[in-house]
Amino acid sequence: MVNVPFFVAAAASFFAIVDPLGTLPFFVSLTDGFTEEDRRIVLNRSTLIMGMVLLLFALFGRYLFAAFGFTLYAFEAAGGILLFFVAYEMLNGQTARAKLTSADREEALARRDELSVVPLGMPLLAGPGAISTVMIYEGNAGSDLILNVAVFVGILITTVLTWLVLRYGVRIFHRLGRMGVMIVSRIMGLLLAAVAVQFVINGILGAIAAH
Repeated sequence: MVNVPFFVAAAASFFAIVDPLGTLPFFVSLTDGFTEEDRRIVLNRSTLIMGMVLLLFALFGRYLFAAFGFTLYAFEAAGGILLFFVAYEMLNGQTARAKLTSADREEALARRDELSVVPLGMPLLAGPGAISTVMIYEGNAGSDLILNVAVFVGILITTVLTWLVLRYGVRIFHRLGRMGVMIVSRIMGLLLAAVAVQFVINGILGAIAAH
């Protein structure tokens, strides 16, 4: 029989920690200047990557960390460093690449593919917090097949809801106009830099506390 409280708690926790509403401004800023088709491709790939990463760590997370000899704290610090470089570009207005000339097209397409993985897929959506939460619930599920299925379904629901939030939330930001998006982009760059630094601090403090 399905453990409804466990399933609801898992799905709600995954969605809360992924926080697609909080990621929405970053998504809009990072894809500023993209065509609708390119933005849709970034959306599809980033949410797919998020779902696959969470599923991967639910299945093999503890074994991967053990095999490579690193901890979640190291993963968090590394994610923070990567995130900081993206934030720096946002603060300097380097995310709004023009796509009107053929010379810029190849670079824009390459950037589209990169953004789908870093920072959108990870660590903004599938960040250390989401990964650790998934691993904790999977650990609590133990060998119970029903509880394990509940964890996987919770990841699936979170992935679908995240796609919906990012897909339809963009329309709200588009009403701000290009100037409004540029302003939001700078603000989000500053906030993202703070998030990145906090990731690094959490990773360092966590590693120190663990030892």
